[in-house]
Parts: sequence; structure tokens; C-alpha cells
Amino acid sequence: MDFSRYEKLRTTVRANFSFETASLVDEALVYADERLAGEVRYDGTPMLAHAAAVASIVIEEVGLGRNSTLSAILHDVVRLAHKRLPAAEFLALTRDIRSKFGEEVVGITMGLSNISELRLKVAKEQADNFRDLIVSYSEDPRVILIKLADRLEVMRSLETFPREKWRKKSWESMNLYAQIAHKLGLYAIKSELEDIALKFLEPKDYEHIVLKLEESAEERRAFIARFLIPIEERLQKLGIRYHIKSRTKSIFSIWTKMHKQHVPFEGVYDIFAIRIIIDCKPEEEKPQCWTAYSIVSDFYTPNPNRMRDWISIPKSNGYESLHTTVSAEGRWVEVQIRTERMDAVAERGIAAHWRYKGVNQGAQTSEQWLGRLRELMEDTTHALAQRFDAKPATGEIFVFTPNGDLRKLPEGATLLDFAFDIHTSLGSTCVGGKVNNRTAAIRDALHNGDIVEIFTQKNQTPKADWLSFVVTSKARNKIKSYLREEQAKHTRMGREELERKLKNWKFPLTMDEAVACLAKYFKLRLGTEVYALIATQKLDFGSIKEILSRHLSGEADEERRAAAAEAERQKAAAHASRESSASQDALVIDDDISKIQYKLAKCCNPIKGDEVFGFVTITSGITIHRTDCPNARRMRENYPYRVIEARWRHTANGAFRVTIRIVAADTTGMANHITEVISRDLKLNIRAINFEAASGGCVAGTVSVEVPGASVVDTLIHRIMRIKGVQRAYRIN
Repeated sequence: MDFSRYEKLRTTVRANFSFETASLVDEALVYADERLAGEVRYDGTPMLAHAAAVASIVIEEVGLGRNSTLSAILHDVVRLAHKRLPAAEFLALTRDIRSKFGEEVVGITMGLSNISELRLKVAKEQADNFRDLIVSYSEDPRVILIKLADRLEVMRSLETFPREKWRKKSWESMNLYAQIAHKLGLYAIKSELEDIALKFLEPKDYEHIVLKLEESAEERRAFIARFLIPIEERLQKLGIRYHIKSRTKSIFSIWTKMHKQHVPFEGVYDIFAIRIIIDCKPEEEKPQCWTAYSIVSDFYTPNPNRMRDWISIPKSNGYESLHTTVSAEGRWVEVQIRTERMDAVAERGIAAHWRYKGVNQGAQTSEQWLGRLRELMEDTTHALAQRFDAKPATGEIFVFTPNGDLRKLPEGATLLDFAFDIHTSLGSTCVGGKVNNRTAAIRDALHNGDIVEIFTQKNQTPKADWLSFVVTSKARNKIKSYLREEQAKHTRMGREELERKLKNWKFPLTMDEAVACLAKYFKLRLGTEVYALIATQKLDFGSIKEILSRHLSGEADEERRAAAAEAERQKAAAHASRESSASQDALVIDDDISKIQYKLAKCCNPIKGDEVFGFVTITSGITIHRTDCPNARRMRENYPYRVIEARWRHTANGAFRVTIRIVAADTTGMANHITEVISRDLKLNIRAINFEAASGGCVAGTVSVEVPGASVVDTLIHRIMRIKGVQRAYRIN
């Protein structure tokens, strides 16, 4: 064998691995050379040259170890044998490889062979499912990494392939393999796959962008240096520890933005972005990020429509960062501000971080598996397989519609889950179906590879018992939504009918008293259950009239005594929380609610320091209201026997949310000034902020802030009112 053809790979192996590994790689090259004899690529070069190039990428660009390198060298041997040899001969070959190179190498090469045999459908709407199908074939995490290296080598040499293969391989690389690389955090491989694919799919656009980037490279570097001078001086003066990253968008990213926004190259906002990464303690993250934002906005004018605050309220996927686009020297510059911790999460590519954060066993989705794999790759490369014990195929199944479209569902999903996954109306009217041409019930579980057809009936509606066997969140949410709508409709109809009858009967009862009486008689927990019985005609008005008549003739006093007794019971339960020095018998509210059931009313949102009272409800214990609550007068006049005096314990701790309404002049940086006062000066947590343009050159909006008590609210409003341009600031319910 002529080893000189593969000297690049052998040099890389000797530089990264032991002498024993280098010898084993040479043995694998000889073994592959013998079994691939006569096999050539489209340009006439030996097939083994491709395998050797893949192995080099596996070592240098992905960072995997010995078994992955051996598998890359041998993957075409196994692929072609699997396709061509009879079963007995193929088994003999795998036994031979196992004896020479180990069990893991056989497993990895078989996984690569399975992926190669997939017939991928070029359909944009199916890309996500085919991408997950590829991952589901990779029980060993190294399989997908080697497959990415294999695809990268194919794209680098795509010009040697027949022209009719260019578009399909480019589409697969752009829509399937580049997206997997992105989730793995292999951003260099992702960008190269996308850029090469674009070169073959849109060659004129590709060349145009390359030329424009080359023309503007030197000017870009000089501009970034000038842009950062005042910002870095101020950061250093304030003693903030930081470092700066700048990046130029990939050709594919620029092309995508040009087409989405219908603009030329010069019209793309962010050809490059600047990232300010702050090194600080966790408790200082928000103030320091906002300080950095304030510095940037002091020197450069921000575009208010391009401000994104994912620090106060992170994205649902856990992403945290401040993004702003500012004007400098007549051009727009995107600036991202985050801490080292935030940057570590963002750079790992774990957009689904929260989904697997608590996973401690068994089943993980493909996306979770990819995120976990990327984390393990950062910690160690050579011990990867030993540390990774979850299989991506666990917990997912792939089923097909009769038209051949692929749907991904969780393991254990039923025929009804599949119907809801296709469309809500299909699920809501589903009565059964066929699985692989056999009749199936709605509760029958599906399996990997099933072909599923759905039967419907117009008069079918979701049932409460469906919730006992569906497993997907979509199906559960849609069923619950329908049941809630039905309950609301029954509640409205039942209340209207009862209200009409009470007026006709001229009973001296309020609706609440009538419903409470009926609920007690039928031993129901909620008034809505009474309305539902009336709406569905399970409770006739003859019986209702008789029950209420008896109540009025003698049981009204008993009901009132019972309610008074309930109030006394609640007062007795609260006795443990009363302060002996109190001048009156009042409920004392603190952070220890283990001995008494009470909750803060949502109609007035009381906080520590507000003057309050308690109100004994029929089913929910005691609710605490402000004395100026909109409902206070009605409760005191209609139900005085349910009202309990209450006050806050001086030592009570806790965080309360208060909402401040602000009207201010529409000036640059107003929102920044307000958030600085709240976060930096008063050190309070902002939970939500919303501003919009108002008439007369003003902006109006609300800020929700966590405060320890009412006394802080006065200070907060006073400090906001001192900001130049603020016209009004007041607390709202």
C-alpha cells in the first residue's frame, strides 16, 4: 500500500494520539485499502481518499478520538458491504472488524451505514422531522459527529460530483446537516456547510456577497476600533471587568437577511455585531449590564424599535442578553450586552436548555440529546462515549401519513395524539382510524414507522376521559381548552336562567345567596357546578324553587348562623397569629401561613403596609383586601358578618409585585433612565415593562416591580417623578 497518499492523516494522528493508536490507524488504512480496491470517486480518486479526509476532519475540526478515527476510515467498507453482500458474508465481515478494531467501531460504522441508506425527501416543511429522523439513527453520539464530518468533506469536493447531484446535496446540507451542527454548537461547520450550499444553489448571489465583503473588510476593522474607543474608556473608568467580541456574519446569513428584508448588501443592518461580555458576580449581573447599555446609549443614539431586553424577562428557552442597534457615523451597529454566564449558555447552542435541565434518566428528545452532547464535547472529547449514556431514539417515534409525510411524536402516543398533531379539528372529531391498514381505536398506541389514517364524524366532540390516555401536550391543551369553553358556556347559560327565574319568583335572595344555598344542599364545591347542572337540565327549576322556598321559610337563619360560625372558626384558627399587644381582635398577616388559609385578593393587590381587612369566602378561606378596594363597600354592606379586621405584622418578610403607571415626554433614553433608577439606584427587580406612544408627544406605560412593602412604593414613585420629563407616576391595581 502507498502510505504517502495519506500522509496528512498519519501526521495528524501521530500529533494527537499514542504510538499504539497510530499503528492501529495504519492497520485500518491497509484493511480499507484492500476491501475498497477498485472503488473510485467521480473524479477517479480512490474511495479511501474520501474516508481519510473525513478522518482528518474528525480529529482536527470535531476533536474526537481513536475509535471515531478508525470508524471514519472504515465507514465506506461497511456501507458498501451492507448494500452489496449477502447477510452471511456481511456478518462475517463485521465479526472480522470487531476482532481487529473493537465492538464500538462496528457499532459506529453500522450507524453511519443506516443514515446513508435513508431516502431523504427534499421538502422544506418536512426538514425538522427528517433532521430528527437522522438523529434517531445515532444511538452512539459519535455517529452524528462523523456523519457531519463526512458531509463537510462531500461539500468541499462537490464540484467533482455530477451536476445533477449538486442541488440535492446542497439542499440537504443547508436544511438538515447545518441545523444539526448548529444545535451541537459546531458553528464553524454549520457556517461552512451553509456557505458552500449557497455557492451551488445561488452562485451569482454568493459571488456578489463575497466581493462586497472583500471590498469592505479593512474599512470594517477600522470602524470597529473607532466605535469602541469611548465605550472601553468609560468601562475601564468604572472598573467594570469585560472583554469584547466582534464577528462578521456568514455569507449565508447575509444572503438570508437580504432576501427576507428585500434590501441590497448595503441595507443589511448587522453585517457585523459587537458583543460586550461582562465578568461579574451573579447578583451584579443586571445592574452592570444596564450600566454598559447606558454607556453605549450615552455615546451613540439607539434605535428604539431594535431594543430587546432579554435580561429582565429572559426568553422561554433561557436566553439572556441585552440587544440594541445604535447609529454611529451614519450606519447601524448591533451591540449585544451579556455576562460571562449568559454568554456561556448562548454559546453552547442550548436553546432548549430548560427542557433537559432536570432530566435525570432515560428518555431525552433529539434536541435534548444534541444539547447534552455539545456540553460533553466541551468537557472532554476522547472520553465522550463513556460519559454519554442516553440514546436519542428513546422517547420518540416517527409515523407517516398516507401521503408519506413524516410526523414526530413522543413514545406512547396514541391515534388521537396523531390526529391532534395533524390538526385540532381532526383530533376533535376523531372516532378511530387505520394503522398499517388495520382498524384501530383512538386510544391505541402507535409505534415507529406506522402509517396512520384518521376517521372522523361531525357530531364527535372532545370528552373529559380523553385526558386519561393522550400523552402530547398539544392534544391535552386542545381538549382542556374545549372543556373549559363548554364549562364557561354552561356557566353563562345556567346563571342567566337562574337569574331570570329568581326575578319571576320574587324571592328576597341575591344570586350569591341562592347559589350558596343550592351548592350546600347538593354538596357541591363551586357555584359553577350549580350553573352547569342547570344548563344541562340535570337540575329542574321545580326542585330549585322548592329548595329555596324551604330555605327562606326557616333555614335562612340556620345558613346565616353557619356562615357566622365559619367566620368564628377562621378567626380561631388565626388566633395563633394574633399579637397580644393589639388593641383589637385582628388577623395578623405575616409570612407564616401554615396555620391559616388566606390569600391576597387580585382585585386590589394588597402589599405590606397597606391598610387591609379580611373577608371569609364560602370555599376559599380568607381573602385579604385593601380598605380602598373597589369591592370593599359592597362586601361590608352585604356581608358584614364575614368581614374580619386585619393588619400586617411588622416583622413580615416577602416580595410583593406593584405596578406603576408612568406618563412622560417622548425623549431619547427615557426608558433607560427609568430602569436605571429602579434597578441600579433602588436595587429593585423589574418584572415587566411596557411603553407605547401617547398623544401630545408623550409615552405612557407601566412598570411592574418587586417591593418589600408599601413604604418603598412611595420612595419609588418619588424617585421616578424626579426624572426629567416624567409628568405623572402613580400606583395602579
